[in-house]
Amino acid sequence: MAEEKSALQSAREWVVDHKLRAVGTLWLSGIVGSIAYNWSRPGMKASVKIIHARLHAQALTLAALAGSALVEYYDHQQGSGSKVHQYAKQYLSSDGSSQKE
Repeated sequence: MAEEKSALQSAREWVVDHKLRAVGTLWLSGIVGSIAYNWSRPGMKASVKIIHARLHAQALTLAALAGSALVEYYDHQQGSGSKVHQYAKQYLSSDGSSQKE
């Protein structure tokens, strides 16, 4: 169970660090999957199939953006904060001793 949790934790950390890449990958896989699904359905014009694929991918992207916002909110509530706060703590400390020379 510990290995499974660490894999989940590492995946979560990757998503936190690469939010836009995760959303873009989800969008691309959504549009490819939707095109593949729509292409298997006979009786529709190609233009209608492409429009349906775009709509499905757009809905999936909105869901991914909402999920990304929830991850960011959860991280903020847990105290780990965003990258901006981490960088501010690291480089903008009041005594200046934390900066690397």
